[in-house]
Amino acid sequence: MGALAGALPSLLLGMLLMSAPETLGANPGLVVRITNKGLEYVAREGLVALQNKLHKITLPDFTGDVNIKHVGSGHYELYSLEVHSCELLGSALTPLPGQGLHFSISDSFIRVKGKWKVRKWKLKLQGSFDLKVEGITISVNLLLGSEPSGRPKVAVSSCSSHIHDVETHVSGDLGWLLNLFHSQIESKFQRMLESKICEKIEDSVPSDLQPYLQTLPVTTEIDDFMGIDYSLTEAPRATAQMLEVMLKGEIFSRDHRSPVAFLAPVMSLPEEHSRMVYFAISDYAFNTASLAYHEVGYLNFSITDDMVPPNSNLRLTTKSFRAFAPRLARKYPNMNLELQGAMVSAPSLNFSPGNISSAPQMEVEAFVLLPNSIREPVFRLGVATNVSATLTFNTSKITGFLEPRKIQVELKESKVGVFSVEMLEALLNYYILNTLYPKVNDKLEKGFPLPLLKQIELY
Repeated sequence: MGALAGALPSLLLGMLLMSAPETLGANPGLVVRITNKGLEYVAREGLVALQNKLHKITLPDFTGDVNIKHVGSGHYELYSLEVHSCELLGSALTPLPGQGLHFSISDSFIRVKGKWKVRKWKLKLQGSFDLKVEGITISVNLLLGSEPSGRPKVAVSSCSSHIHDVETHVSGDLGWLLNLFHSQIESKFQRMLESKICEKIEDSVPSDLQPYLQTLPVTTEIDDFMGIDYSLTEAPRATAQMLEVMLKGEIFSRDHRSPVAFLAPVMSLPEEHSRMVYFAISDYAFNTASLAYHEVGYLNFSITDDMVPPNSNLRLTTKSFRAFAPRLARKYPNMNLELQGAMVSAPSLNFSPGNISSAPQMEVEAFVLLPNSIREPVFRLGVATNVSATLTFNTSKITGFLEPRKIQVELKESKVGVFSVEMLEALLNYYILNTLYPKVNDKLEKGFPLPLLKQIELY
C-alpha cells in the first residue's frame, strides 16, 4: 500500500486506567487503538497509493501462435503495453482477528493501450489496440508481527485477484484479423494481469510498506537527559472491531539506563469505537519518568538567604531564628543558613477514573554555613503534600500540569532543640509553589512525543 502518505484525522482520548496488581505482567505502558473508522481512512489512502503503483506496472510483451478458421495458422505479437488509466473504486481494510489485516478492492477497472503485429507467411500486419479490464477484485491478507528490535513487521500471507471481463478494441489495417482470435488474447491477458497484480502487491509490501513501518520510533528523545521507549511489547492485536498496538512506554535516563523495579499495570480499556484513533496511557510511563528524573536529582533543591523574598518575615540567618530557635542563634551567632531538599523517593502518580494524584514526600535538611566553608547540619524537616494532575493529548505529544496544594512540615530531627516550624513552613511553601512546581510544570508542558509513523499528522 506504499507509504500511506497523508494525515490521519483523530480526536484523542486520554483514558484514566485502573491497576490490577494481582495480574501484573509484561504489559504495555501505552496502547494505540485504531478502530474500523480509522482503518477505513487508511484503506482510502492505501487505495490511492496502490492505484499509483498500478499506473507504473511494466507489462511484458507477449506473443503466440493461433489457428484461424479459413485462414490458417499465424503468429501475433502484443508489445509496448502501458496502463492508460486505472480506477480502483471500492476498498476495505478490516481487522483479521488473530492475524492482522484484510485489504480488499472491488468494482475497479484498468485500461491498457498497446501495439500489435500479425505475421502470416510473408504478410505482416500491424496496428494498435485498446484493452479494457473490468470487474477487478483484489483480496490481500496481511500478517502483522513484531521484530526483536520492537518495531512492527508485515508480510503478505495470501493474495488473490480476479478479473470479470476483458474487452479488446483493435485498430489498423485488417484489424478484423486480430479480432478473429481476440478471445484467446483476452484470456491470456487476463491470466497475466491477475498474476501481475498480486506480484506487484507482494513486492510492494516488503519494499514500501515494511520500510514505512520502520519509521515508527523505538526510542525517542524527550530532552537532554531522558528518552522514551516505544518498542512493541507484542505483535499488534487484531479483533473484530479494531487493531491495537501495545507499546512499552518506558521513560529512561539516556546516560545510564537501569532496569525498572516495577511492572506496568494491566489496562482496562473502555469499549470506545466512535473515533478513528485512541491513545491509552497508564501510570507506568509517568512513574518511570519520575524514577528517572529522581535518580538524576532533578527535583533536588537548595535555598539560601539571597533567594528569600525581601519582604519575608523570615531570613535564612541564625539571627532571624532567635525568636523561635534561641539555641541555634546562641550556638551559631550571625551566620547564614542553607536548606537542601530532596524527595524521599520518586513520587508516584496514582490513576483512578476521573482523577490523577500524587503525594510526594520530601526531606529538607538545614545547614549552618560556617566561616571555613563547612556546612554544619543542625535540623531536618519532613515535608508532605498532595498534588492533582491533568493530562492533555495534542496533535503530536502528551503534556501535563500539576496543581499543588499547601505543604505540611514537621520537625524530624534537631541538634538545637525543639522549635516551631510554622515560619519555615511558610517559607518552604512559597519556594515550592513558586519555584519547584513551576520547574516541574515547565517540563510537563514540553511533554513527550506521541509514537507516530512518518508523514502521519493528527488533528
